[in-house]
Amino acid sequence: MAIDKKELSAEGRDELLKTLKTRFEKHKSRHESIKWADVEASLNAKPEKLWPLDQMELTGGEPDVIGFDKKNGEYIFVDCAAESPKGRRSLCYDRDAWNFRKENKPENTALDIAAEIGIEILDEEEYRHLQTLGKFDLKTSSWIKTPADIRKLGGAVFCDRRYDTVFYYHNGAESYYAARGFRGKLLV
Repeated sequence: MAIDKKELSAEGRDELLKTLKTRFEKHKSRHESIKWADVEASLNAKPEKLWPLDQMELTGGEPDVIGFDKKNGEYIFVDCAAESPKGRRSLCYDRDAWNFRKENKPENTALDIAAEIGIEILDEEEYRHLQTLGKFDLKTSSWIKTPADIRKLGGAVFCDRRYDTVFYYHNGAESYYAARGFRGKLLV
């Protein structure tokens, strides 16, 4: 995935804001105490955040506000697509894992794409919080930020929701599956 242009046209900006506002209003339970006017003011004050949000949208993430970070004074956007974002699946965990594979390498890695887009991969706590706002990854799974001690041993972790329960699993970091992607977050 080659991502070159890092700013939106005026038309692209307007279209993205319209999409985000529509989603925000449709899913009020994700952000009950937050007003769209405040989110939009933050987006207008930080126009460099629009490009990563657009990339989240273009890759199927359906980003939405799920909270406000009082410490940093920023809104938290997370991929809220029902399933792991379609444009970010079939990826091994990171570049070291990709290099470890001798054959049948995936096109890219979860951490590389997150860095290219300018977002962070969710950690376990963030993933579990997202699952309190809806039912996500009922058919797919999502890589999550792997603790260093697990990664050092060659593993990586992912989560999904089955049987109305959020599961936390492990796999070799070099593995990849058509139904496994990753969810990201962006602070605005």
